[in-house]
Amino acid sequence: MKVLLDTNALMMPEQFGVDIFSELERLGYFEYMVPTAVIRELKAIAKLADRGRDKRAASVALGLLSRCRILDADGDADDVLERLASETGAAVLTGDKELRKRLSKRGITVIYLRQSQYLEIDAQGRF
Repeated sequence: MKVLLDTNALMMPEQFGVDIFSELERLGYFEYMVPTAVIRELKAIAKLADRGRDKRAASVALGLLSRCRILDADGDADDVLERLASETGAAVLTGDKELRKRLSKRGITVIYLRQSQYLEIDAQGRF
């Protein structure tokens, strides 16, 4: 199954020590996709973030892109993720609570970090 990764999802490995790829595989997801809109956000964080922790997490996230298929889709990252998820039937891995609500309302499967330790599928729209 396919999953789209958003900006904060790609930063989870550095911020929380979670291997998102192993966790996604555990849930049955083996195709990882990242739109260029997310890459643009990561580059901006890596360059402009005030906090060293966010800068480092964004830099690590950019290094993880080699494991992902890059989709040429620019614009607002949340809008792009919603559109691509609808078009491809992919789930979305995100830690963004507002994006989770938005996607759930559209019937899009959301995967999120639970207890800062593991990934869980949010099929019921729990927040």
